[in-house]
Amino acid sequence: MTEQKLYEIALTLVPGIGYVNGKKLVAYCGGAEAVFCEKKKAIIKINGITENVVNGIFSKDVMLRAEEEMRFVEKNGIKPLFYLDIDYPKRLQHCHDSPMMLYYKGNADFNVEKVIGVVGTRNITDYGRYFTERIVEELASDNVLVISGLAYGVDAAAHRAALKYDLATVGVLGHGMQTIYPAENRNLSQKMIEKGGVLTEFVSGTKPDRENFPKRNRIVAGMVDCLVVVESALKGGAVITAEIANSYDREVFALPGRIGDIYSEGCNHLIKTNKANILTSATDIRYIMRWDVDTKVVAKQMRMFRDFSDDEKKVMNVFEKSNVVHLDDIIVGTDLSPSKIASILLSLEFDGVLTALPGKRYQICNVIQ
Repeated sequence: MTEQKLYEIALTLVPGIGYVNGKKLVAYCGGAEAVFCEKKKAIIKINGITENVVNGIFSKDVMLRAEEEMRFVEKNGIKPLFYLDIDYPKRLQHCHDSPMMLYYKGNADFNVEKVIGVVGTRNITDYGRYFTERIVEELASDNVLVISGLAYGVDAAAHRAALKYDLATVGVLGHGMQTIYPAENRNLSQKMIEKGGVLTEFVSGTKPDRENFPKRNRIVAGMVDCLVVVESALKGGAVITAEIANSYDREVFALPGRIGDIYSEGCNHLIKTNKANILTSATDIRYIMRWDVDTKVVAKQMRMFRDFSDDEKKVMNVFEKSNVVHLDDIIVGTDLSPSKIASILLSLEFDGVLTALPGKRYQICNVIQ
């Protein structure tokens, strides 16, 4: 593993650095290693960087702990993913509070065309178990990547259903890779590593403490195109995950349940307050997410019926690889200025070529029936 990776790990271990300031330092200095080579007086002038953070950067203890973590990941076949790495989940990368570093074991591609999260109560009912397997089975033909939290109940049911129907599935952990919690899911996690994997932002030795799980939930919400809440109490962790997904402009779907059923109260509340789409089958997801639209065919048809300028062609070419594209990817995928891109996108929207989606995303319209 490279020396660069050592510095990237070390940067995340600086006490009090946080997600935002860590990325700010990388941008200012030009890389993780450059942060450790920068002069103290230059770093302390950066807005938001405290003296405590500066002292941590130049502490020998931080680098020694990073070397220990490097030995752990190398011994256990774990892949550290820095937020600037090409394999880092792109959907999560666009979230302001995304982790600087993820630790991953498995073989999934986080950046496939369709990613869905499935979450819910640990006290899953027969109704919830049946629906979880059914929705995953119905989405098998879409070749989705299934993300959940590897907890009891709905999470485990979603992972098992994905494996049953030959879909890749990734479990996001609320602790370090030295263990699997709950222990009953250890065998399940091994099967997932063969087709999918396990993922965490926490370094080895981190215990599954209560405060870690909301952090885990934001990763689940950030990695997906849409989130399915199967069953949840009114104040359940799945409702919190749904709230986070809404803040990231992700589509949320919830399974309605009987009035009075404690583990349907959360889902019914999300639907009632317009924080989730009602979910009765995979057809609802395909319709809202426009997964039933063959955007590649549509794109070719549009080229036949509309003349594009050279700059418009550059923008449209970005959509060849995905049916939904984030604004940042359009900027990276073209040599145009942000202001020029904004003008082109607005023109393409007016002409019905593109549709603006929440979260600074754009999708090709299905104008040819």
